[in-house]
Amino acid sequence: MPRAVRRTFVLGTVPVALAALLGAAAPPSAGTAGVGDPYFPLAGNGGYHVHHYDLTLRYDPSSGRLAGKAVLTARATQSLSRFNLDLNGLKITGLTVGRDKADFSRDGQELTVTPRRALHRGQWFRVTVSYQGTPAPVTDPDGSLDGWIPTDDGAFVAGEPQGAMTWFPANNHPKDKASYDFTITVPDGRTAVANGVLLSKRSEHGRTTFRWRQSEPMAAYLATATIGKFKVTQSTTRDGIRIYNAVDPREAAAADPVLKKLPSVLAWESKLFGPYPFKAAGSIVDRAPNVGYALETQTRPVYDQAPDLSTLVHESAHQWFGDSVTLTSWKDIWLNEGFATYAEWLYDEQHGGDSAQKTFDALYARPASDGLWEFPPGDPGSGANIFGTPVYARGAMALHKLRTAVGDRTFFRILRAWAAEHRDGHGTTAQFVALSERESGKDLDGLFRTWVYGQGKPSAP
Repeated sequence: MPRAVRRTFVLGTVPVALAALLGAAAPPSAGTAGVGDPYFPLAGNGGYHVHHYDLTLRYDPSSGRLAGKAVLTARATQSLSRFNLDLNGLKITGLTVGRDKADFSRDGQELTVTPRRALHRGQWFRVTVSYQGTPAPVTDPDGSLDGWIPTDDGAFVAGEPQGAMTWFPANNHPKDKASYDFTITVPDGRTAVANGVLLSKRSEHGRTTFRWRQSEPMAAYLATATIGKFKVTQSTTRDGIRIYNAVDPREAAAADPVLKKLPSVLAWESKLFGPYPFKAAGSIVDRAPNVGYALETQTRPVYDQAPDLSTLVHESAHQWFGDSVTLTSWKDIWLNEGFATYAEWLYDEQHGGDSAQKTFDALYARPASDGLWEFPPGDPGSGANIFGTPVYARGAMALHKLRTAVGDRTFFRILRAWAAEHRDGHGTTAQFVALSERESGKDLDGLFRTWVYGQGKPSAP
């Protein structure tokens, strides 16, 4: 509300409708379909921020049918005549804004909602969407499957970068983070695993309902609701972190020895990067032969098969770099993958393996024609390249160059400051460069220009 108006109505007696009118900076308009990401232009939506998702799901693995209700609590960031959600497939059976039915239309992944009354800037509102159907994954630009991926006993649910919209309506871009509640009902004998802390488990009439809560902010792509026949173990670390591991019995023999190291891995990473950023941790080890990757779903990474130790270290490091500190553009994904890859190098170095320098040297020895040098990690060029080798390996090389330039003490201070200052929020490459220069007192523009944005193989290691 403008300052003069606030002085005039200091006792707060102005009616809500009049206050909204007086405070409106512009007439209502449509929220944008997308937040302008250069690689995924339709991802996310403009005009509002979701603060909480309450998702109620019922899934039948035998038929592949999903019934859902999503309640989104949001706040308008502009005056809105209508706004969009991302939802791919699935039939909508009901939609309200507040207590009123709202009009809606569908165009691909865009669900356009027109409330009965326009929303004013700053207004809190609640959207309830009921839906059903057979969810199917999307195929990403690199050819991989993403989203709700059926398995022989349930579903492997991993949403990076687009897949959240295959199973719930979302503001589906990392810029928009929210807390989550999940209520998931599955046939007895199946386990439904989501993010955060397990609140309850109840069985009746041949079905089991699991309630989960992710209280710290989370990007939609990091949400999961993986379902299967799992062997479950639970424990608590010395720091009070609640660990919940769910493992497909067919993967248990290979997975169990690795997962036993999770508490020590988290303790080691906490010493390097600062306190673990969440209340819960764990792993979901599925058997999903059509997937081909693991994902750092927040608090509880999901693996398509039993992971090796390096993969466990990598996905655990993402809890700091990618999950707690989240990118604002997919172009900046090296801030996720380069950091998690360098955590692997550091773990090897400190646990009897190769030094990070030796790993760096072996990579630099690759010829200029090698795919490692195909594009710069800070500018992959398209969504098809965001999971390419340069993002991971050359991103880690850039961090090693930073380490050698500023020294170990300053380097690890930079990493801890990055995790602390951006905890539960977002970070950009420009902010990381600024932080590195602030902490080191050095001009690092040339280093980052060469190793993060430079084309081809750098002329000197």
